[in-house]
Amino acid sequence: MLNWIYTTLGDAWGPLRLFNSFFFLSAIGFASCALLTWTLLPRLWSMLPTDRGRAFAVNADQSVGKPVSAGLIFVTIFCLASMVFVPLTAKPLLTVPFMLAALIVGYLDDRRGGFTEYQLAIMDAAVALGAAMVIHGLAPATIWLPGWKDAITLAPWIAIPVAAGIIWLSINATNCSDGVDGVSGSLSATAIMILGGLLYAVIGNEVVAAHLNIPVNRDGASWAIMAFLMVGCIAGYLWYNAPPSQVLMGDAGSRPIGLLIGMLVVATNNPLFLLLVGSVLLLNGATGLVKVALLRFFGLTVLSKVRFPLHDHCRKELGWSNSQVLVRFMLLHLGISALLVILALKVR
Repeated sequence: MLNWIYTTLGDAWGPLRLFNSFFFLSAIGFASCALLTWTLLPRLWSMLPTDRGRAFAVNADQSVGKPVSAGLIFVTIFCLASMVFVPLTAKPLLTVPFMLAALIVGYLDDRRGGFTEYQLAIMDAAVALGAAMVIHGLAPATIWLPGWKDAITLAPWIAIPVAAGIIWLSINATNCSDGVDGVSGSLSATAIMILGGLLYAVIGNEVVAAHLNIPVNRDGASWAIMAFLMVGCIAGYLWYNAPPSQVLMGDAGSRPIGLLIGMLVVATNNPLFLLLVGSVLLLNGATGLVKVALLRFFGLTVLSKVRFPLHDHCRKELGWSNSQVLVRFMLLHLGISALLVILALKVR
């Protein structure tokens, strides 16, 4: 909307040209979302359902009775802010309905707790497939991989399922990583911020992308705005979720956040970025999914002495406190992500 105001009235008043700056829109959008979330969350969380604990989760009793589904508030703020700060003609804006769909699925599961694993998996797959189709359309997709000089063109019937698989994995890895005060939000915000920076300064920049021999995404700056809007929302939420937490994001927060991470990865045109910027998220959450799938469908037992999500293993077996899990996971996440992203950009 702000970009439309510039287009319509920019000639009448010079300062409106700021609304044509994606950097300005990202910065003001981040601050606005952080302030709105910080202000509204404590005023509204009395209306949210309360946590009932998780079976087999370590220290689950400490969260019982706390407001859950904070994502209902800050994801709604994100969706409304996207309509204000992202150009109305930008393709990324078309994914907002899928963010709302993921929010609704998560909120209903938080409130009822009645969905089975398979029902959630199917609903996540439907959301992921819809988002992938909006991002790619029915046109061939061009991807690039570290260590591979030339870009690779994928037919739509390959590109869309691959993108949907990435988004589905991201939704569930992020959801499984939730369970320790501050951890899921901090890891997710870091991954989103890195992806947003890459989409704005590298993949969405024709000069830099050409220099690095990377296919450019002309919607990169619009994706970056959405990324920083969500980082702002998560920052406002983390103010109250820092150990000891006062409120929990629930599935209503973790599922839309995971969806956005997956969509940003697809927007980079490099599917490996899910591993590069979300290594600790995947290690913490998705590894448990793989372990359960191998046991349930193939009868294979792996990592039998490791408890998943990994944060539960660290607390139960290694004796780490919640704060130690948060700080150590963040240090690993920052170090690994920075190293892998630099290598991916330079090793072409």
